[in-house]
Amino acid sequence: PPDIDIDIESDRREEVIQYVYDRHGRHHTAQVANVITYRSKSAIRDMAKALGYAQGQQDAFSRQVDRWRDVLSGAIEDDTTIPLPVVELAAEIEHFPRHLGIHSGGMVMCDRPVIEVCPVEWGRMEDRSVLQWDKDDCAAAGLVKFDLLGLGMLSVLHYATDLIAEHHGVEVDLATLPQESCVYDMLQKADSIGVFQIESRAQMATLPRLKPRTFYDLVVEVALIRPGPIQGGSVHPYIRRRNGLEPVTYLHPLLENALAKTLGVPLFQEQLMQIAIDVANFTPADADMLRQAMGSKRSRERMDDLKARFFDGMRTNGITDDIGEQIWLKLAAFSNYGFPESHSVSFSYLVYASSWIKYHYPAVFCAALLKAQPMGFWSPHTLVGDARRHGVVVRTPDLNRSAAAATLEPCEGSTGSVSVRLGFDYVRGIGRDLAEEIDAGRPFASVEDLRRRVPSLSLAHLEALATAGAFGCFGIDRRSALWAAGAMSQTSADRLPGIVTGVEAPTLPGMSPQELSHADLWATGVAPDGHPTSFIRGDLTERGVVTATDLADVASGERVLVGGVVTHRQRPATAQGTTFLNLEDETGLINVVVSKGCWQRYRQIAKGAPALLIRGRLEKEEGVINIVADKLEPLPIGAAPASRDFR
Repeated sequence: PPDIDIDIESDRREEVIQYVYDRHGRHHTAQVANVITYRSKSAIRDMAKALGYAQGQQDAFSRQVDRWRDVLSGAIEDDTTIPLPVVELAAEIEHFPRHLGIHSGGMVMCDRPVIEVCPVEWGRMEDRSVLQWDKDDCAAAGLVKFDLLGLGMLSVLHYATDLIAEHHGVEVDLATLPQESCVYDMLQKADSIGVFQIESRAQMATLPRLKPRTFYDLVVEVALIRPGPIQGGSVHPYIRRRNGLEPVTYLHPLLENALAKTLGVPLFQEQLMQIAIDVANFTPADADMLRQAMGSKRSRERMDDLKARFFDGMRTNGITDDIGEQIWLKLAAFSNYGFPESHSVSFSYLVYASSWIKYHYPAVFCAALLKAQPMGFWSPHTLVGDARRHGVVVRTPDLNRSAAAATLEPCEGSTGSVSVRLGFDYVRGIGRDLAEEIDAGRPFASVEDLRRRVPSLSLAHLEALATAGAFGCFGIDRRSALWAAGAMSQTSADRLPGIVTGVEAPTLPGMSPQELSHADLWATGVAPDGHPTSFIRGDLTERGVVTATDLADVASGERVLVGGVVTHRQRPATAQGTTFLNLEDETGLINVVVSKGCWQRYRQIAKGAPALLIRGRLEKEEGVINIVADKLEPLPIGAAPASRDFR
């Protein structure tokens, strides 16, 4: 049966799910289950629990293994302190089913009561009924599954167009955006943090080499940096041909019809089908059958039959078995992950729309991204840092100026004459519902007024608001606000106002800029007025540490010392053990390549340190700068935002 995907604004996905339940009835529709299996960390943790180890010890054991490795290689080869009985039991249950979850958006609809087809149970989430089968079971039973997928960028674009209309008086129609060379110039510089689909480390490293100049270049970019083209060896040949460094060639002239627009390099599923039609005389239906067979776990007998027919058709067209085998291997390499061209075109329009807004309205783009979190590749701290490098002023939460979510306010010193104000939902422990309750009560006359009118605020909430500087509107600094928060936790709506004692703080020392930055990171995860490395830049300079922006002036091949906060640790399946790190300092981002041997040598530091000093060889190629690491050491900086590892 077909697998139908529908992308929806992430904030409205639940609305659509409930619409489906209401429209078709719970007897005829349900969500698909997701079978959660044991991975290395969960297996270690649960087996330690079964053997009687305390909660803290369970967590300590699980932290010693890497989530992308199996139990035995992670626990034994890395010389951990996990007891052998725990390791042995964990290895036995690894990949066993652990529990049922709810598929992120898969729903099944039937023409008869769904309980006649599959057992159903109530989900733990409110108003969710769930099949006890996963998506593969549903497909095997012939059930049609609809994936109602929440796409954060659709929410971002919605927020952005609303903010542009509200603060700039311009009605932006995303369907009629002009194609502008200035937007493509921005992308050629890899200035794409926050932009849909092309903000990852790998995409940003490709943009200066691909140099997109037209919309179809974006279509190719979206499809190029994916497991299929990487495994199939398509990325570098395409870029070399694109830049005139390699001639466009075809394994056989019959391939030109399908591959001409991608310079002889297969990228799209539609090309696989066209190749089968052109070189093997398949009908369109046969070609689609081949696409499905190559892209799924079909029987070996069926694949062997299709391959035999494929080679028979090629021989009829005068293609030798040697060339035919190369064509077949090239198709098989990317068929599992080959991206449909139609999807790539649709995604590319979101790429261009988000790029256009980032270029023309950077403050709007930042606020919209912050409102739509969690989503994307980069943390809010990095998104804010990028906005500030584009001249946008970003302000911390303020009790009488902030809204529930991030918003804009007039500011002549900021790009576009508007600054970004963080919302209450960024304050530690304050969720969306409580943030909206605070927003609805504005303005407040005092901390006591807030506590009496929003009684659901706990002492921890008040202290987090104080630490974030939200009470600055009352003319008190953060330490005095913390003092007052402790006293005001005693009052409530059912007590007389004005009787709380100990509200006035004694004379307390002011907070240094570094302390303010640490307070912001603790309270909101964002330090808009001070990156952690900026406070130790003098010491770093004395040690010869080069900033992200100054790397452009260093010759390729030279050994350099760089330092910054770790934003990502990634080890793609296609990297053969190589780990990619991203460092961020106050001037920008640094790409670091860590070989398998180097990672093993500095494994504990590389895995756990929130900030690193890295010595290595600088590589420059077509505008892309990488550091190939040979030595890693921890960089003590105090507070730092959490990294996003192995995503």
